[in-house]
Amino acid sequence: MGVATREAYGQILKELAEDKNVVVLEADLGKATKSIEFKKYAPERYIELGIAECNMMGTAAGLATCGKIPFASTFAMFAAGRAFEQIRNSIAYPNLNVKVVATHAGITVGEDGGSHQCNEDISLMRTIPHMVVINPSDAEEARQAILAAKEYYGPVYIRLGRSATPDIHDESYEFEIGKGEILNEGNDVTIIATGLMVAKAIQAAETLKEQGINATVINISTIKPIDKDLIVEVARKTGKVVTVEEHSIIGGLGSAVAEVLIEECPVKMKRIGINDEFGSSGSAEVLLEKYNLTAEHIVEIVKSF
Repeated sequence: MGVATREAYGQILKELAEDKNVVVLEADLGKATKSIEFKKYAPERYIELGIAECNMMGTAAGLATCGKIPFASTFAMFAAGRAFEQIRNSIAYPNLNVKVVATHAGITVGEDGGSHQCNEDISLMRTIPHMVVINPSDAEEARQAILAAKEYYGPVYIRLGRSATPDIHDESYEFEIGKGEILNEGNDVTIIATGLMVAKAIQAAETLKEQGINATVINISTIKPIDKDLIVEVARKTGKVVTVEEHSIIGGLGSAVAEVLIEECPVKMKRIGINDEFGSSGSAEVLLEKYNLTAEHIVEIVKSF
């Protein structure tokens, strides 16, 4: 088992601190988001705004107009939810160079319950013009995605999780904004996954292979701009697509893939994710079971095709 993608954020902040233009902003959750690590290396560029997420986004926008590269950190529910207007109007509308790092996304927030489990953030963020949306699958991809976001000019939303995820990538991996990744090749069905569900998709493919079904597994870590060419290529090859995400099936990865396919390559498709409902309190593993976000359920859905 690897580490949580939010931990990866804390680990890469030392490297970010080497750029004198990088400023990290936090809204009273630095120990949870791991942004507090930046304070060790550049305390003069670590700004604690308190429980004021909307103000934090406005402050980040102001810093960006002065040539700084702000990383604004908080929980996904408070970033995409509470501060949506400020992200839309103060950051994305003028196309400012702000990076929103949203941790504790999805139901694996666990015991914090449905009020804090943001399963709508990808949907909200990808509708905003100019916004890049990234959902890394493991710690190494998260580290590289954060560095890539720093080099990219414009608003970026990076979705990170609370729970540890298995390591899929090593240091030889090269992340690129807007590019998907083929992790397994097969001719019978395509499984397209994002975030922590990528590891479960790989596990499902292994089980399916034992049962005579060969699945292509794709990691789509950049939800926007999405890798249309890769999605169309694999859909044409297998003729069946299953999407898997720890997010609502409304507006998330499943919707994004469906939008590509309906215009470019209509094929049979199934979506696995949160089915238009709120989360509930419980451990991460219990909740993944409850909402059918397991390798076993992926296998069942693929076989139902």
